[in-house]
Amino acid sequence: MPDNNQNNKQSPGGSNSSPKGNGNIYWIYVAIFVFIILAAMFINSSEDAKKLTSKDFWDDIESKRIERVDFYENATDIDVYLTEEGQRNRKLTEVRDGNPHYTFSAKNQDKIYERLLEDKIPTDTKRKKDYSAVLQILLPIAVLVALWFFFMKRVGGGGAGGQIFNIGKSRASLYDKENKVNVTFDDVAGLEEAKVEVQEVVEFLKEQEKFTKLGGHIPKGVLLVGPPGTGKTLLAKAVAGEAKVPFFSLSGSDFVEMFVGVGAARVRDLFKQAKEKAPCIVFIDEIDAVGRSRGRMNMTGGNDERENTLNQLLVEMDGFGSNSGVIIMAATNRPDVLDPALLRAGRFDRQIAVDRPDLQAREAIFKVHLKNLKLAEGVDPEKLAAQTPGFVGADIMNVSNEAALIAARKDKEAIGMDDFQDAIDRVIGGLEKKTKIISPEEKKIVAYHEAGHAVAGWFMEHAHPLVKVSIVPRGIAALGYAQYLPKEQYLYTRQQMIDQMCMTLGGRAAEEIIFNEISTGAQNDLERITSTAYAMVTIYGMNERIGQFSFSGDSSEYNFTKPYSEDTARIIDEEAKKLVDAAYLRTKNLLIERSEELEKLAQELLEKEVLFKDDLERLIGPRPFGDDQHVVELVPEKVEKSDTEPVEPEASKT
Repeated sequence: MPDNNQNNKQSPGGSNSSPKGNGNIYWIYVAIFVFIILAAMFINSSEDAKKLTSKDFWDDIESKRIERVDFYENATDIDVYLTEEGQRNRKLTEVRDGNPHYTFSAKNQDKIYERLLEDKIPTDTKRKKDYSAVLQILLPIAVLVALWFFFMKRVGGGGAGGQIFNIGKSRASLYDKENKVNVTFDDVAGLEEAKVEVQEVVEFLKEQEKFTKLGGHIPKGVLLVGPPGTGKTLLAKAVAGEAKVPFFSLSGSDFVEMFVGVGAARVRDLFKQAKEKAPCIVFIDEIDAVGRSRGRMNMTGGNDERENTLNQLLVEMDGFGSNSGVIIMAATNRPDVLDPALLRAGRFDRQIAVDRPDLQAREAIFKVHLKNLKLAEGVDPEKLAAQTPGFVGADIMNVSNEAALIAARKDKEAIGMDDFQDAIDRVIGGLEKKTKIISPEEKKIVAYHEAGHAVAGWFMEHAHPLVKVSIVPRGIAALGYAQYLPKEQYLYTRQQMIDQMCMTLGGRAAEEIIFNEISTGAQNDLERITSTAYAMVTIYGMNERIGQFSFSGDSSEYNFTKPYSEDTARIIDEEAKKLVDAAYLRTKNLLIERSEELEKLAQELLEKEVLFKDDLERLIGPRPFGDDQHVVELVPEKVEKSDTEPVEPEASKT
């Protein structure tokens, strides 16, 4: 999307309001000023008198050819003016503009002065023209002026002269009839509920009477909240393309400046211009840059410029004055740090959750990104959506692009399902490291580790269904990974979480059983286990000893106190350790009982490196608890490994 172009004649930003190259005129003025000074100092340099010797001077005195002599204070040079006879003798032209005919350096000026008095030759004493003092004054001034213009050009973001007084101007980009946004709601998929909310805002602007005739009024503010990559900014672009009213777009960081009062001034200027264009929409992306809760960064002394900017924003959004026809849209992925005064009704009347897409939403997003790709037969968006749980819109766009690049790398005419599978692997696990050479001993450890994950999950009732297990090195440090297909659910029971912990500990338990030793390969697993155990004890109230408490604490990032005592902290550590120890013991017992299945999977992994769900069914039999049927359908046919990558939430990496 263009921010600045020649059509933005009404753009409020300082860089758009002045003609291109306006600042260069002022540099020309400075150059002319310096040139005049230098010309005034050295204008006579081309007409300097000749330099003669002392002998010539005394000859002219003896011959009565000198008309006048000028002396200078604190200088040894003497200017000599000749008579007409002296000029003819020296073959000199007439004196022009009072310049002497010649000069010479007289060391003994007293003797010369006495002789001139004897011969009654007129003399005069003058002050020597010394330009050094002038240079000492003017040069520093010229340097300071040049630095001032340079500094103001940098601060103003444009021509120096045109931006000196524009530092307090808003930097918002204006999109109107002359500068349109081509994104529409058709380009936004998977956000149906959010689209309905923002579409109603657009309808408010287009058909105000439809709502106001019943006594309602236009919402003053709409806040889009959601994780990164879910499409908040894309939704705002669609509003800009559909609203058919002026649309101001800027970032929260555009208000932040090193000068005191600049942020508040830019807020005032933004709303001043918005009122002139009303009805209009103002979109502030990443509003947490300026809207953080006041008091969280208390520092002794000084004035908090960010708080001043926030105070001005609060007043402009809903203060003593009115902003009729101006709707504020904002986006953030950190609503917990925003000031409560900013979130209240009357400022942001609506908070729209833009959450991670579910299965149907991911399918719709895939269809949007696939329509511009050249696809082979058999590419199914539904299967791709089912294989990418937890992916957001940005991840899906990345997968689609990676699949196209992989197919092009293979010199294929169309993108197939195997290319998409490789792309998903790349996003989940990282780039396949074909050049990474690991020893046979390490490869054996990785194989049993991943086999332990697979067997533990296969015989745990609430473990997520396994899709793929691999010992191909990927990413920076991952020597293998197991990919699962979690169900689309929002609530988890205590037993489900324990089964997931057991499955995650399967790799470490298999190493200890087979090799009677453990390795560093379980780091990622242990991090997840620790997080889950402490969450069960301190957040979800799933521990009998701690009871029905949730110690999630204040969401403030500057809160350094714990909402419980040291004794409770010790109990929390003990109970978390009991959970992990019990899960580990249960997993070890299961793998000892299923040692034959563990051995089969590990040997098959060492031979083939990659196993899918149908391989596990062939080797160790069907899963005793059953699975969703779509999982079987989603397992790709045996595809050749390619130079690819992965990013998925449920991938246990070694």
